Amino acid sequence: MADTMLDDVGDLLWEAADQVVLPLFRKLDEADVSEKAPGEVVTVADRRAEALISARLRQLRPGSMVVGEEGVADDPGLLRHLRGGGDVWLVDPVDGTANFAAGRRPFALMVALLTDGRPTAGWILDPLAGTLAAGRVDDGTLLNGRPAGGAGQAPPLGELRGAAMTRFLPPESRDRVRAGGERLGELLPGQHCAGREYLDILTGEQQFALFWRTLPWDHAPGTVLVRAAGGVARRFDGTDYHPADDGRGLLVAANEEIWAEVRDALLGA
Repeated sequence: MADTMLDDVGDLLWEAADQVVLPLFRKLDEADVSEKAPGEVVTVADRRAEALISARLRQLRPGSMVVGEEGVADDPGLLRHLRGGGDVWLVDPVDGTANFAAGRRPFALMVALLTDGRPTAGWILDPLAGTLAAGRVDDGTLLNGRPAGGAGQAPPLGELRGAAMTRFLPPESRDRVRAGGERLGELLPGQHCAGREYLDILTGEQQFALFWRTLPWDHAPGTVLVRAAGGVARRFDGTDYHPADDGRGLLVAANEEIWAEVRDALLGA
């Protein structure tokens, strides 16, 4: 029997978007938005979408665990499953919640699958753009059902375009990154939605993205998809990113050469 998991999860994300998330976009009441931590908002769309997605993922893989962003907010102990055995789903029901709550785009719905602690598959849906990325780390990445363009060649340093979320960086690193960005074609400030940054790398809109905060639900789906398309996702020191690692700093690039050039330009030796 054919393995339909990529399509099944992609269809699930579209269902959650159509039934829960999009009907609430720009229609939230004040009571629909709350602060779960200083500077971190959550909406009824986040909670309802996570409940729907989680229940259906458990049906797709009986016996699997779900580690969702909102579930972890209530029970941080769920994070222990990211190093465990079996199938574990990571869910970000609305990535870019601050954008969503303010009635802005972009925002995305994201899922990753870890098998015996290894990230193996990822999905990102930007429902307003109509873009769905789905892929397995060993089989490649699809964009709306077509193979992603692949790693490609590295443009000259002065033509590279990408985002750096500098507002989260320590001051000394922020200054270094901003200064190094002058060597690149364009250093973008970021879109407050990690999922969209990953999609833009996959579509070729940009060649890299630099992050400081690396929460697992924000980055597990995208790092799987970029790697499956021939890209690179590593900590600043060159070690591979894993969603269970409690660390800071992540540089993602469309290929190895771009990663090395951007790291040298923005972070130095």
